[in-house]
Amino acid sequence: MSSRAPSRSASSSDSPLSVDAPVLELRALTRTHGTGIAEVHALRGIDLSVHTGELVAVMGPSGSGKSTLLTIAGGLDTATSGQVIIEGQDIAGLGRKGVAALRRRSVGYVFQDYNLIPALTAAENIALPRELDGVSVRKARKEARAALEELKLLEIADRFPDEMSGGQQQRVAIARALVGDRRLVLADEPTGALDSETGEAVLALLRSRCDRGAAGVMVTHEPRYAAWADRVVFLRDGSIIDQALTADADSLLAAEGAK
Repeated sequence: MSSRAPSRSASSSDSPLSVDAPVLELRALTRTHGTGIAEVHALRGIDLSVHTGELVAVMGPSGSGKSTLLTIAGGLDTATSGQVIIEGQDIAGLGRKGVAALRRRSVGYVFQDYNLIPALTAAENIALPRELDGVSVRKARKEARAALEELKLLEIADRFPDEMSGGQQQRVAIARALVGDRRLVLADEPTGALDSETGEAVLALLRSRCDRGAAGVMVTHEPRYAAWADRVVFLRDGSIIDQALTADADSLLAAEGAK
């Protein structure tokens, strides 16, 4: 893996929070679409745990189940079987409103297609989840501007999505996912619309958030971005075929690239 980036193990002794219990745990997770001859197994018995302070990169070819894994882990889709446990809670028992509240409070999600609300400015898009969770408008907007400043985007705080470039929209979506006390950050190709320099800055931000106590799962096709993670998980045909600490992942990446 080229250009080794700074990372740290989730078991690091200076982690600010306990790592005994995973923030995210997927148990025997399956997802099947259709029936009969049209049946497609998007996920096949996925077991995965992600702890406080850990950033996990998920890699694999198109159609391997990477995005499906993220949407189910974030409560945006339901599994056919198995469990999704976030901070000790099996989300299947929370109901629709409970899952929505958990997402607003604890889960930050970066979508491939940004999912910004066209009628809201950058700052308003970022602040909205916090406002829905009961944070005052003034405090939520202050947090939103601080998140934009961290991404060097404060000058677009009052712009609407159609007044931004694709890269700016992507970074606003990332700021929305990271604002507040999010314990779990799920990012689906977070650097897809960004140039290399900005992509590295975004990965540094995700890495920093995990080092400060969040758990992160990131789907990526790029080995240079996976290098920021502590662990790389490889999916193929809906199954985890291998995983390794980032320092040991070079040979696996080379083998996957040769297929």
